[in-house]
Amino acid sequence: MTSTAAAPAPATVWGKQLAWVTGFALLAMAILAPLALYGVLGSLIVPGDPAATVANITESEGLFRAGITAFLVVIVLDVLIAWALYKLLRPVNSDLSLLTAWLRVAFAAVFASALIGLVDAAQLVGGAEESGLAAEQLQALVASSVASFDNGWIGVGLSIFAFHLFGIAYLLIKSVNAPAWLGILLIVAGGGYLVDGVGMILVPDYTWTVGAFTFIGEAVLIGWVFWRAIKGFAPESDSPVARAADAGQVQPAPLAS
Repeated sequence: MTSTAAAPAPATVWGKQLAWVTGFALLAMAILAPLALYGVLGSLIVPGDPAATVANITESEGLFRAGITAFLVVIVLDVLIAWALYKLLRPVNSDLSLLTAWLRVAFAAVFASALIGLVDAAQLVGGAEESGLAAEQLQALVASSVASFDNGWIGVGLSIFAFHLFGIAYLLIKSVNAPAWLGILLIVAGGGYLVDGVGMILVPDYTWTVGAFTFIGEAVLIGWVFWRAIKGFAPESDSPVARAADAGQVQPAPLAS
């Protein structure tokens, strides 16, 4: 008699498919966000020089608006990733997984609100001739709009995002599907963002970018998600109910790590 391999349990198939979606969403965000932040804003906005900033945006208005659009896509991806990570990590601890998802959604909402500052700056520059504003007035308004964006997404947004990473880190440390050191790297990444966020609020003229040096955990997280998409997920021993719910009350057999 010939033996046939057992079909993958529904939870196993669903988990791998969801991991692929999560991985590609994280990868797309990891590409778009730095391009918009450093490639666009970093090249057009000159700190402390509103006149040069307005001149740069005027000459490259299309690029500036493209950067805003890229940020908008990142915000949508953040919401998608919040849901996907919740589904993937729910078997570890459903309550904490839900909380971390809401924290990321809250970050996306703050980011979206802050992005209005850049839209205002684009509209001010684009309608400068019709508005009749003096050059000094235009420069002051654009500088204020850009500062509002920075204060919103760094000061408030990154502080919230830091706690999202702390929650994800704890879930990964407790998970049978992830190495503990990945969680530790995410704690370091979250700590860097928290320093930047709180620093922006508490310290006048805060210019440090600690998060730019501690983000490595987020990059490694992308690799881990793709690895789990290939290998699949073993059931979390401390959450059989959630795993059974995903599997339609069928417990999948443990997968090789």
